[in-house]
Amino acid sequence: MRYAIVKLLLSIPTLILVAGIIFLLMRAIPGDPALLLVGDSEDAAALEQARKELGLDKPYIVQFGLWFSNILSGDLGVSMMTGEPVLSAIGSRFMVTAQVVLIAVGLALLVAVPLGTYAAARQNQRGDLAVVLLANLLISVPSFWIGLLLILIFGATLGWLPTVGYVSIGENLTEGLRYLVLPVVALLCIEIATLVRMVRASTLDVLRQDYVMSARAKGLDESTLIRRHVVKNSFLPTMTLLGLILGSLLGGTAVIETVFTLPGLGRFLVDGIYARDYAVVQGVLIVVALIHVAVNLAVDLIYPFIDPRVRF
Repeated sequence: MRYAIVKLLLSIPTLILVAGIIFLLMRAIPGDPALLLVGDSEDAAALEQARKELGLDKPYIVQFGLWFSNILSGDLGVSMMTGEPVLSAIGSRFMVTAQVVLIAVGLALLVAVPLGTYAAARQNQRGDLAVVLLANLLISVPSFWIGLLLILIFGATLGWLPTVGYVSIGENLTEGLRYLVLPVVALLCIEIATLVRMVRASTLDVLRQDYVMSARAKGLDESTLIRRHVVKNSFLPTMTLLGLILGSLLGGTAVIETVFTLPGLGRFLVDGIYARDYAVVQGVLIVVALIHVAVNLAVDLIYPFIDPRVRF
């Protein structure tokens, strides 16, 4: 409990600092968002009224205080693009992103751990070289290109799967899964490559440890050695990377969502940036920061269960 409480308390100043940076960066952008609200009107009174409604007529420190107090109460403002509360808009779009990310990362982990372990156990042999070559190839290819290639093959040419749009799994399970296949596969290819490289590197490091050599000297067969002693001890660096990947992807896979026209969090952020929608951009960024902190906090709390040496 002490370990968990200290980790939780350390995340609070991180969020406050991130909120301050987001606020200052948004105010550093040239232009006046009140002009977007008023339009091309040259009415100075209307412009001044818009600035008051947005709170832009107050000093920066007051604006930040009001904004941060609203965040704590769950009020992220109202979107100028859609007219809906930013928090509810983020919630609905986050569910779309979460479906793609969690499925893709889960499948990538199931493939990458055995594949990376297999490559490390056969270092510099044909199997290892094949896995390393595949990982390097996948990690070198941009995700949007993989997405376009999947659309061309399975959508335009074969017509097996829908290529654009989105259907909620809650509304229609079969159709929803069909719409998720291509985005998940495009994301899966990249994440498999990243995780395989990490699993292989950490497994090679563990295989060089003295206790592994001692177990080999005692006659323990290789498969039992890897299964009982190597996999768990080599998973900690992979767990760290997994937390970073999840935090980053849950914050919005803008490229994938744009290619497949998914109404996710990343695309919502991009639309907000183009529209100069302060409330949307600030809201999404603070939620992304919160996701990163929450995921990495969860990883920190899982560490002691994987490696008992990790203690506060």
